[in-house]
Amino acid sequence: MNPNYGEIVVWELIGTAVLVLLGTGVVANNMLRNTGGRGGGPLFINIGWGFAVFAGASLADKTGAHLNPAVTIGSAIAGKTPWDQVPFYFIGQMAGGIIGAMLCWATYKLQFDKHDEPQNTLGIFSTIPQIPNKPWNLVTEIIGTFVLVAWVLLSPAADVAKDGVPVLGNSALGYAGVAFVVLVIGTSLGGPTGYAINPARDLGPRIAYAWLMPVKGKGKPQWGYSWVPVLGPLVGGALAALLYLAVS
Repeated sequence: MNPNYGEIVVWELIGTAVLVLLGTGVVANNMLRNTGGRGGGPLFINIGWGFAVFAGASLADKTGAHLNPAVTIGSAIAGKTPWDQVPFYFIGQMAGGIIGAMLCWATYKLQFDKHDEPQNTLGIFSTIPQIPNKPWNLVTEIIGTFVLVAWVLLSPAADVAKDGVPVLGNSALGYAGVAFVVLVIGTSLGGPTGYAINPARDLGPRIAYAWLMPVKGKGKPQWGYSWVPVLGPLVGGALAALLYLAVS
């Protein structure tokens, strides 16, 4: 697998857009008035995000389905992705995050128009900590992303044993394996900050919410916090890559 720059941008954009559309969509379905999923709860949201990852990653298989700058950084440090490709992964991922958020708004436009608390709608698109404390919120994001990227880099791949018997490893699960990891991160570690664990999934929708979405009376984008779900995942991804290099 050696995609060119154009393929990287296109497929990472498509995959990340689907990821963000379905992920923010499940939050909108849970939160907005006059929806079929109103009040589904945290597990409802975590399951939706987990399988949003599965859907987006399956579409972006041609580029390795990073869909996440933290995964790209970890993969580059681990020597699995050439550094010259990294900016193109980032471009596709960020553009996909913005587009996916816009598609979510379009899907739920009627519900947004009728929602009686538009000032509280940022949480549909981007993460907000339950207890604001940027240093500790940063630690939470680092830990959650470390688990994700460590799994991506260290989980066993398919191989052929010496006796010719195939060793499937986690490849037998395909991208569903990543979905399960995201699901358990959400249920186990997602409570404090909403588990961004992906700068494109948080910053892209935050930009769309602030500048592009005509949500009347919408809340502030909270730019003062926005660096936490960007830096935390990047640091977590880098630390996971260092662990990979240390044990491989």
